[in-house]
Amino acid sequence: MTPSAGLKQTPLYSVHRRHGARMVDFGGWEMPVQYSGIVEEHNTVRRAVGLFDVSHMGEIDVRGPQAFELVNFVTTNALARLRAGQIQYSGLLYEHGGYVDDILVHKVADDHYFLCVNASNQEKDARHIQAHNRWDAEVELSSDRYAQLAIQGPHAAATLQKLTAVDLASLRYYWFTDGEVCGTPARISRTGYTGEDGFEIYIPPEEAPRIWDKILEAGKEFGIKPCGLGARNTLRLEAAMPLYGHEISAEITPFEAGLGWTVKMEKGDFLGRDRLERQQREGVRRKLTGFEMTGRGIGRDGYEVYVDGSPAGWVTSGGPSPALNKNIGLCYLPAELAATGRKIQISIRGQLVEAMTVPTPFYKRAK
Repeated sequence: MTPSAGLKQTPLYSVHRRHGARMVDFGGWEMPVQYSGIVEEHNTVRRAVGLFDVSHMGEIDVRGPQAFELVNFVTTNALARLRAGQIQYSGLLYEHGGYVDDILVHKVADDHYFLCVNASNQEKDARHIQAHNRWDAEVELSSDRYAQLAIQGPHAAATLQKLTAVDLASLRYYWFTDGEVCGTPARISRTGYTGEDGFEIYIPPEEAPRIWDKILEAGKEFGIKPCGLGARNTLRLEAAMPLYGHEISAEITPFEAGLGWTVKMEKGDFLGRDRLERQQREGVRRKLTGFEMTGRGIGRDGYEVYVDGSPAGWVTSGGPSPALNKNIGLCYLPAELAATGRKIQISIRGQLVEAMTVPTPFYKRAK
């Protein structure tokens, strides 16, 4: 089958077709939503190991004598705490405190930071960073140089270890190293978007099909499966990990999204600081809250949320939880109504269906 007109493809497009993937438009990219089925793929990641193509994600390199000053100013977290080889989850904000994007910052060296950003935001992110570049630093949108694969699940380390001389056991969570996978230069990070242990590898695009096949071969004894965006979404929802355009957006601040831990006021000036300082003083008006459906129905993205019969908020993400066998979701509610254990209602096809606010994450892996 030929690619759909106007959509971008990753270097693994033909591989996905060969594996019988169902392809969908995801932010302008033709991506696999599922192979064997979302629930089966989800459970494989929770119990064994799954392989994802996430080559649509964007990469930005910031280099130069004052790379630190630039990245520190445009992000919310305490960049000075990072050591070479360490990764930080952070917010890229507008001056008014809303999200441009949520990103992973990798410190390669004192004069080099490598940013992993969301697929649909990569050009916007690069422009935003460059627009605020008043330092001796260069900003390069380098996405074309990388394919990205995610190996996730309890057997991720055992699978990937067969293909690299890097000692994965010594690579801590949210650290990375540059080495080789299948004899090819690779950046290996112990990160992921599933709530499980796992790795994300950055490799040359032309090597992606060969390495994809090698990973599936290495993980065969553990029951590895290729996984699509459908399982990626249900996995991250169970782990209550935010998705840009849903839990976070230009209108949402880190404090509202429950991501205040990524904001370090003590670091000094950064974009959005004034708004966040004011919000910290005055308190937020709305909060991201987890819920479980207690009535029959699924609270889908965008559905209206009611409290005591009156409109109060909206669902940002919702769906069935394969691991918990419940219908779960995230929603925004007024701060004074966002306490755990509150009865709420979700408007589903014109009917108000009962739900209950609950703590997040919904799922935590066993240590």
